Amino acid sequence: MPRPANPEIRHRLLIDGGRVIHSAGFNGAGVQDIVAAAAVPKGSFYSYFDSKEAFAAEVLEAYWESLEQRHGEVMYDARIKPLARIEKLFELLLADQAAQKFELGCLVGNLSLELSNLSGEVRTVLGRILARWEGMIVACLDEARMRQELPADGDSTQRAAIMIEAWEGAVLRSKIERNGDACQRFLQVTLKRLLY
Repeated sequence: MPRPANPEIRHRLLIDGGRVIHSAGFNGAGVQDIVAAAAVPKGSFYSYFDSKEAFAAEVLEAYWESLEQRHGEVMYDARIKPLARIEKLFELLLADQAAQKFELGCLVGNLSLELSNLSGEVRTVLGRILARWEGMIVACLDEARMRQELPADGDSTQRAAIMIEAWEGAVLRSKIERNGDACQRFLQVTLKRLLY
C-alpha cells in the first residue's frame, strides 16, 4: 500500500526545487538537483508530480501566487490613485530583481522562453498568469478612465499587455547586463508614456 502524500514534502519540492529551476533553468535543472535542494529522496518526486513539465507548471503557479501575495494588494489599495498603483507594482518588481542582483530574471519570462514551444501544459499556465497580471493592470486603467485620469477612448487591455511585454523585455536585458538600467528605462520612459 503506498504511503499517503506528505504536503510538507510537496511544498519543499515546489519552493526549494522551484528555486533550482529559477536559477538553472528548466533544462539545466535535473530531477536529482530538484530533490537534492528539497532534501527528499529522488523517488519522491514522481509521487507528487506526473512529470517535470507538470512540476514546472506548479512551480509557476506557486511563483505567481507568491508575487500576488507580496505585491498584489497595492493594485487594490484605494488610498493610492490607480495609475500610481501600476507604477508602484513595477517598482516592487524592480526591487525584487535588484534583490537578486539581476541574475535570475522573472520565472514567467524565463520559462516562456524555454518551454512555451515544448510544453502545452506550461504554456497554458503561462497564459493564465499573464491574463491575471493583465487583469490587475486593466482594472487600474479602467478606474483611471472613470476618474478621468486617462482619455476615455483608450484600450486598457492593449495598454496593459504592452506594459507587461515591455517589462519582461527589460528584465531579460537586465539579466544579461546584470544591472537595472533596462528596468529603470522601463519605469522612467516606457511606463510613463503608457500611463500619462
